[in-house]
Amino acid sequence: MDDLAFYIFAAISVGSAFGVVVSQNIVRTALFLLGTLGGVAGLYFLLDANLIAVIQLIVYAGGTLILIVFGIMLTSKSPWAEFKPPKGQIVLAALVGLLMFIGITSLTLSGDVNWAARATKTPLATSPKVAEAGEALLTTYLVPFEVASVLLLVVMIGAAYLAKTEK
Repeated sequence: MDDLAFYIFAAISVGSAFGVVVSQNIVRTALFLLGTLGGVAGLYFLLDANLIAVIQLIVYAGGTLILIVFGIMLTSKSPWAEFKPPKGQIVLAALVGLLMFIGITSLTLSGDVNWAARATKTPLATSPKVAEAGEALLTTYLVPFEVASVLLLVVMIGAAYLAKTEK
């Protein structure tokens, strides 16, 4: 069952990432990005990395994607604006993507890295728990946590101010 779930989340992640790359509509690109981030969070859940998965969903899929959509809506004359890159950029991006794919595939198939041995070196019982991380955020690291949230609020207000139209 875990193998099937892995293949489903991997297909969602890869398919959505491909949609991000080929889509020319900005809003659809943002929705494909949501699918990619959600698929990666699913993979984190399968690895029993619950804290990272929740952070992935809350920070990236929730916060960052909402800021991107608001930025698109505030700065664009049309939310359905299209992005048409020059042919040279498309060719260069395809070449870089192909080189990265070849590199990752060759590393994976070389057999030099024993991923299973690395995964079993640290037992899950010694890994930090979500409750411990949450307690640390709300006690030891409360001030930096709140400063980061105020900073994000100031950035959002500044973006809205800069995007407003003058009458």
